[in-house]
Amino acid sequence: MKLVSDSFQNNTPIPGKYAFAVKDERARVRLSENRNPHFAWADLPAGAKSLALICHDPDVPSKPDDVNKEGVTIPADLPRVQFCHWVLVDLKPDAAAINEGEFSNGVIAGGKKGPDGPRGTRQGINDYTGWFASDPKMKGDYFGYDGPCPPWNDSLVHHYIFTLYALDCEKFPVQGNFTGLDALKAIKGHLVGSVLLTGLYSLNPAVKVR
Repeated sequence: MKLVSDSFQNNTPIPGKYAFAVKDERARVRLSENRNPHFAWADLPAGAKSLALICHDPDVPSKPDDVNKEGVTIPADLPRVQFCHWVLVDLKPDAAAINEGEFSNGVIAGGKKGPDGPRGTRQGINDYTGWFASDPKMKGDYFGYDGPCPPWNDSLVHHYIFTLYALDCEKFPVQGNFTGLDALKAIKGHLVGSVLLTGLYSLNPAVKVR
C-alpha cells in the first residue's frame, strides 16, 4: 500500500494551514485555517472493500497541569498519551483522492456535524470533544478532522500519524457516534493492509521542527 500527500511529505513539518492553531507573537497562538490535508493512495491489497483513515498524535502530555503556562516548559521525559484528530470510515477504495479542505475548512466552535460525511463516508468524534468539554464557548461533539494544536510550551515536536487501513468489509462495523478507540477495536478481524504517513508540528518557538 502507498499513502501520499501533496500537503506534506513523510516525516516533514505540516504547514500551518492544516493546523488548528499557529504561532502568534503577541498571543502565543491563534486559530488557523484548519484545513484537512490532501491524501491519495495506491497499490491496495486484494480484498480491500473499504478504507478507513485515522490521525493520532502520540506525544500529548499525560498531565495537563503545565500545559500552556507562562514560565514553564513541559519536559520531554513526561509520559505521553494519544490524542485522536480524525476518524474517517466507509471510504471506497476506488474513490478519488481526498482534496485539501474537502472534509474540514476552518475551526467551528462546538465541532463540525457528524457522523455523516462527504461521499457517503462517516466520521468519528475526535479528542477535542473531551479537551473542550469544560469550555462553555467551545464544548460540543467534534466530528471529523481538527488539526494540530500542541502546547506552545512543550519541548517535544509532536508527530501526527495518518494511518490508512484497508478492510475486507464495505461498511465499517460501528454504529452511531464513535471514537478513534471504537474504530481501532472494530478494525480487528477486518484488516487486510495498512500504511502510514507522519507529519511534524510544534507551536513552541524554541523548538526546531526538522
